[in-house]
Amino acid sequence: MKETETARIISPREGRVIGGMLGPVVRGVHDHLLRYQWQMLNDEIPGAEPSHCIENFRLAAGVKQGEFYGMVFQDSDFGKWVEALGYKLMTTPDPELEQLADETIDLLGKAQREDGYLDTYFICNGIKNRWTNLRDCHELYCAGHLLEGAIAYYQATGKRKMLDIMIRYTDHIHMWFTTKNLRGFPGHAEIELALCKLADLTGEKKYLELAQAFIDRRGLEPYYFDEEQKKLDKPFFPWNNTFGRTYAQAHLPVRKQFTAEGHAVRALYLASGAADVALRTGDGELWEACKQQFINVIWKRMYVTGGVGSTYTGEAFTFDYDLPDDTAYAETCASVALIFFAHRMLLGETKGIYADAMESALYNTCLSGMSLDMKRFFYVNALSVFPEADEKDPNKKHVVPERQPWLGCACCPPNLARLLCSLITYQYTVRGREVQIHLFAESELNTEAAGQQIHIAVHTDYPCNGLVRISAGKGDYDLRIHIPGWCPRYTLQRNGENVQAKEQDGYILISGPFADEELILNLEMIPRRIHANNRVRSAAGKVAVAQGPVVYCAEEADNGPQLHLLQLARHAELKTVETELLGGTTVIEADACRTGFPDQEALYFSDVEERRTPVKLRLIPYYKWANRGKNEMQVWIRET
Repeated sequence: MKETETARIISPREGRVIGGMLGPVVRGVHDHLLRYQWQMLNDEIPGAEPSHCIENFRLAAGVKQGEFYGMVFQDSDFGKWVEALGYKLMTTPDPELEQLADETIDLLGKAQREDGYLDTYFICNGIKNRWTNLRDCHELYCAGHLLEGAIAYYQATGKRKMLDIMIRYTDHIHMWFTTKNLRGFPGHAEIELALCKLADLTGEKKYLELAQAFIDRRGLEPYYFDEEQKKLDKPFFPWNNTFGRTYAQAHLPVRKQFTAEGHAVRALYLASGAADVALRTGDGELWEACKQQFINVIWKRMYVTGGVGSTYTGEAFTFDYDLPDDTAYAETCASVALIFFAHRMLLGETKGIYADAMESALYNTCLSGMSLDMKRFFYVNALSVFPEADEKDPNKKHVVPERQPWLGCACCPPNLARLLCSLITYQYTVRGREVQIHLFAESELNTEAAGQQIHIAVHTDYPCNGLVRISAGKGDYDLRIHIPGWCPRYTLQRNGENVQAKEQDGYILISGPFADEELILNLEMIPRRIHANNRVRSAAGKVAVAQGPVVYCAEEADNGPQLHLLQLARHAELKTVETELLGGTTVIEADACRTGFPDQEALYFSDVEERRTPVKLRLIPYYKWANRGKNEMQVWIRET
């Protein structure tokens, strides 16, 4: 943390994304997705995987009879949904959804036990077993998501009921893990982030201290989870015993974890929580571990699409440069978590590598996790999809060629909703007299910096093109603007005059004061080829194509079957073409060829001449694939 002052997070109240490419996405989440997800949480969508989330609260509250259904962490889906709703309500009233939230919060109050405990799985299935299996049972994870939801909903509405419920629960957790259990910590990190937010809201240091304790307890001997599992009659998740300590990031003390290991979402939530603690305590050793782990992810363990997590087994990171495209896991939640992590690193250090990672994950894997009509979702985001193999090969059973109406493990859709509803908070931060712009979206911001109210507006169709107009309202402040790492050249004008600004760590600084001025930033945005490190075996001899932050892919609907036979010459011209495809899409076309041998029955043969047939290769944005039915898809194309 080189800067002496931690940057301030923008509240969703202070701005809004209003247009360009992301404006309709955010409006769609506000107007459609939150309602659709509410229906899903109440099992009202025919043919979709049941959720039972709200019904579980009714059972725990005693207003209905029945059995708990769903994942042990099903409560968390409501926590993420109400958090997303809170962010929406900060800018856009919605009495209908607010009433539905209030009614469910009443259920939480009825379900809560006298000592503050609140987890529907254990309330319904035997509360005597609570806190006995932290490794597997996600109680602290659920509590974290419900607490984050309670804070956002209180900040939006001023209503304290859910916040008070969750403070009671958090105080119960604090008592339990500082009195009855002095060694336990979450199997799935998440509550650390919520505890830091609650400490900020209430000024109570005990919540920050508990978050730090959960981080400090990891990786110590004797190993807590081994001791815990020995006391159980049987393991809750037997397969968890095969993953080892890295699965839950308990193989080393967090301050010595310099590589991202184990379950990808858990790893990045833990890193985000560790960064939160380091930012608030000034713990330089913990911050350095976060920094080293972030660099390991983006330089050696991140897909070109901003996806993370290389294997289905444990939904996990594996080893450096292991990035198989056709068996990639790249869970949507993992890319959301990467954005969380990158944003927290930006609060401590204004460096372009963090903003670049946010941008890559957002425009590719995160948006890929949701169909264009916002009614279907991916959990896994592979980079090469062959439907027959994904249906018949057990090693690829996790890869599906079509998004689903809902998911049995439905963590991703509400996670994506809360990210998009709070998108403005990732676009801007304030540090001292600087207003910092990390992402480009058509937006308005009314905030305070250097003791004054400031208005800033960004007008752009980014990432459809690289033209960004920034209206800097009157005031004595500075602007620090991100120059994306993919951008080879750019120009900047201030009130029509060219400006030569020095770039440092991926940002340029424009000094104030400003008097209602216009800055025009023009980022050169042309299609470009991307090659992978030689150690990435699945990408050897292949090329990916991108424009700006958006990675492109070939889809069978445009190029015919057997995409693996396509070959793109290294110097073939890449042309952008505006089309009406998929609601309006800039596609990239190039002269290419389809290689292969004449069709025949023989499996193997010799002395047969390879054919090369000229074809027109058409590429679409990766996030738009699978919106035209089941078909093949490929990001990496063979290169000659």
